[in-house]
Amino acid sequence: MFIVNNKKIFIGISAVLVLISLVLLFTVGLRESIDFKGGALTEISYPSGRPVVEDLQKQIDTLALGTVLLQPTGDNGYLVKTMDLTETNRQALFNSFSIDGKYIAEQKSFTSIGPSVGSEMRKKALLSIVLVILAIMFFVAYAFRKVAKPISSWTYGLVTIITLVHDVIIPTGIYVLLGKYAGAEADMLFVVALLTILGLSVSDTIVVFDRIRENLKIQIAPTFKEIVGRSIMQTFARSINTSLTVIFALLALFFFGPSATKYFALTLAAGMFFGAYSSIFLASPLLVMIEERKKNKTSKK
Repeated sequence: MFIVNNKKIFIGISAVLVLISLVLLFTVGLRESIDFKGGALTEISYPSGRPVVEDLQKQIDTLALGTVLLQPTGDNGYLVKTMDLTETNRQALFNSFSIDGKYIAEQKSFTSIGPSVGSEMRKKALLSIVLVILAIMFFVAYAFRKVAKPISSWTYGLVTIITLVHDVIIPTGIYVLLGKYAGAEADMLFVVALLTILGLSVSDTIVVFDRIRENLKIQIAPTFKEIVGRSIMQTFARSINTSLTVIFALLALFFFGPSATKYFALTLAAGMFFGAYSSIFLASPLLVMIEERKKNKTSKK
């Protein structure tokens, strides 16, 4: 009952974190990659084996061509993302891919991504996130359609939307800071991370909601507040242990994995942490707060 009794504190913490993230997003903004602002994409391969990304990055940095992102692909290749380059700079960049005659690069493809294409991808990325959130809301409302008292199934869907927005806004705020101080760029991999967070987060929330539904059927306690409190405690260990297991794996990927997936792993880890927080400390307390307000309005009539 500690969580439910102190619901205003936990909901307030979430509100402050979301507000800070929104301020960062609209004042500092995400540092966009060429996926969203346009640029060039080159695919290279190394028939005799590719060099480690750190050695290749050092050689490229000497050219002073701005941000150049390297992403391993296949067994012996890299995807190279850059801003638009002149033919001279593009040739200089390609020459830098070969190191000391040991690693000889071959260009497999070159694609120029215009600003209009980047803008279209930005719109589609945002639309995909919105559609996923709406689809989850309708699914939750349908899954809980037989739960009519003391709050409707649509209330569960609405609370799910609030928690999902919470779970993607805060990691986005963290990514803004990573972009400002560590050079992390928001690309399609970042969008994939947000969509993955939505899927993982809602599973935790539904586990708690489902336990509330089962306990409502057997009336495990006399009031809705007590039922929610007991349901949280019954699922608390499961939610924390599951989330920590995934977070530890993602942190290992962040510290010891390839640089191409470094910020992807960190974004997912942040999303898992705040997703676990929201399913326990935000979603269920919100249900109690809505039920109490509904009861107060009814008593005043």
